[in-house]
Amino acid sequence: MGLAIGMAVALIIGLWAHNEFRFDRFLAEGERAYRVQRNFDSNGDTLTFQTTSLKLANTLRAEVPEIEFVAESDWMGQHGLIVDEKKLYLNGGQVGSDFLKIFRYPLVKGNPNTVLSDPYSIVITESLAKSLFGSEDPIGKMIRYDNKDNLKVSGVLKDIPDNASMKFNFLVPFSYLEQTNERVKNNRTGSYGNNGYQTFVKLKPNVTMEQANARVRDIEHTEKENTNAMKSYVTFQPLHRWHLYSNYVNGKDTAGFLDYVKMFAIIGSLVLIIACINFINLATARSEKRAREVGVRKAIGSGRQQLILQFLIESFIFTLIAFVVALLLVVLSLGSFNALTEGKLEIPVDNPVFWAICLIAIIITSVLAGGRPALFMSSLHPVQVLKGGRLSSGKGASLPRKVLVVLQFSCSVALIISTIIIYKQIQHARERPTGIEVNRLMMTNMNSDLNKNFEALKNELISQKIVTDVTTATSPATDVYWHSDLERWPGKNAGETVEMGTVIVTPDYFKTLGMPIVEGRDFTNQYDSMSVIFNETAIKRLRIKNPIGQEIRWSDTNIKIVGVVKDALMVSPFSPPDPTMFYVAEKPQGNLMYRLNPNISTVDAISKLTAVFGKYNPAFPYTYQFADEAYAKKFKSEVTVGKLSGIFATLAIFISCLGLFGLAAYLAEKRTKEIGIRKVLGATVPQMWTLLSKESILLVLISCLIASPLAYYFLNDWLTKYDYRISIGPGVFVLAALMAVAITMATVSYHAVRAALANPTKSLRTE
Repeated sequence: MGLAIGMAVALIIGLWAHNEFRFDRFLAEGERAYRVQRNFDSNGDTLTFQTTSLKLANTLRAEVPEIEFVAESDWMGQHGLIVDEKKLYLNGGQVGSDFLKIFRYPLVKGNPNTVLSDPYSIVITESLAKSLFGSEDPIGKMIRYDNKDNLKVSGVLKDIPDNASMKFNFLVPFSYLEQTNERVKNNRTGSYGNNGYQTFVKLKPNVTMEQANARVRDIEHTEKENTNAMKSYVTFQPLHRWHLYSNYVNGKDTAGFLDYVKMFAIIGSLVLIIACINFINLATARSEKRAREVGVRKAIGSGRQQLILQFLIESFIFTLIAFVVALLLVVLSLGSFNALTEGKLEIPVDNPVFWAICLIAIIITSVLAGGRPALFMSSLHPVQVLKGGRLSSGKGASLPRKVLVVLQFSCSVALIISTIIIYKQIQHARERPTGIEVNRLMMTNMNSDLNKNFEALKNELISQKIVTDVTTATSPATDVYWHSDLERWPGKNAGETVEMGTVIVTPDYFKTLGMPIVEGRDFTNQYDSMSVIFNETAIKRLRIKNPIGQEIRWSDTNIKIVGVVKDALMVSPFSPPDPTMFYVAEKPQGNLMYRLNPNISTVDAISKLTAVFGKYNPAFPYTYQFADEAYAKKFKSEVTVGKLSGIFATLAIFISCLGLFGLAAYLAEKRTKEIGIRKVLGATVPQMWTLLSKESILLVLISCLIASPLAYYFLNDWLTKYDYRISIGPGVFVLAALMAVAITMATVSYHAVRAALANPTKSLRTE
């Protein structure tokens, strides 16, 4: 059972890790697909951004012969789709005509060379086609897009797999965005500094990333306007690294999510090792009862190789049975695992490679688990065994078993320590002041109807006392979508640049979000457009003393600082606040935020909000998100890791205790006569318990001493990726040791007390 649990854990983690490594690899020619990025020099610190300009896309298309295709894209978000009475609000993107030539998502209907050529066309997925048109052929059918224009279905894509970095339900040509948005059209011939888009490229065959990077590095610096102003250079990141290499250090992608994959690969290996150690120890202890059988077999002519083969075959059969049980456990637990990780893992029963790997793993595990008993028992001398001699003698006889127990519990204790540290780090970040009052703050994406009716919507929400405050911004309350650099500020050094988070807001933004102004004033109205408010970090970064009334230059405009707002954790709860500037706009922006009235219940509020939004936005269903839920998602990876670590640590301890339980039973049985004699001579139950338990407890304490420095080394390294982190104190190791000892005492006490309470008369008559 212990081996089956260990194999089940290893199998689940193996399936999960394989799925993570296979992200985006289902795309044909995906090895030639790249994302265009910009590394920005911020006074020695290299910051990496995926935001690019349409002008850069044009330049790459026209001037870099190593590139086969270029496709620009927006950032993919939710849009409204209407067909008759069916109204859906789904995620999709507006992409360049070569997008499906770069990312070869399989088309069920349509030609990838032409499906995005007509500005007023749309490509949808199979599931969306079924939702909108049922069993009818969707090609040529019309879909009303954002309640503005009718788009003709030109292609149908297979549904996007779960292990894809870009997930969407539809694609609209980027040319549609340019034809319907004058600002986007102007950006095509504007500056390299208008970085609000994504750009993707596909390199020609046999062109390496290094060659392409060298070719495009300074491509933005060829014109006079950028020679001095721009402090960035262009680089490419391959598609296959997007998912796992998401952390950037000095302009280079380093392991981001890959760290978690490695961590769980190690955990899975540790749990399997613990299970194998159990098998070795218990199999060795059980095999000692078969000494006479081995002696007889040797006496009648069995060779050592035959005996080794016999024990290995038995080990293989046990391991095979354990694997079957492990498969059953995986089938039963995959649903819960998928719910926790938000994945769709399943056992690939139709994949022969999977079964081949499993068979190899079974053989390796059976050899590792059965090797020691096979070698030990086959080395016995038949004469000594058949005469009733001892199999081994001296203190060193049990040393291998003790070493294995120490190794086993070292792994278990290390997992306990890891679980505690991860939990403490998550709690540390959760308890950090956010600077935003996220409770009862709601967010909704704006669209053309909501933009048109914003003032009426706002007034009705407040007059009905559903909400207390309403505002809009270019970013939601829990993120910053846009960064830009200042051209001039008081005290700027020659050649100095500062990359600022930039949020364009409407009045009542700070009041709605609960962000206090610590110096100066708030925006007075939407015409306060020559004013700017910085957060505290920005003022420190710019080294501005007495900032109120000081003038800066941004976007070719002189603007006056009118206020300083308290720092807020808008990007990451684990990092320092970004230097951020806030600028007021006359028109509503893309993210609507509103605070519920404290005198209304959430259920009643949503009911009334649905009615009001339906009045001013009748074409689409009312959608919303709570800010506290959006903020909680920032802990998603850490929370998942913490939960899984806790589960696997518990299983590791359970497996270890199974082994310890079996060994305690074996040792108690082996010392039956000794226990009887000691009881006759007056030994008490506590003394007998101490005699039988102290060795196990000592081994676990040694395990704690070994596991603690190793766990500290790896966990301290893991914590360094967080700017806002805990420090590892001795209390964690003491707690883990106490837990391990307590579990050990509970495990071995059953057999120890049972042996101590046994009738000595029966013990002494035992043969």
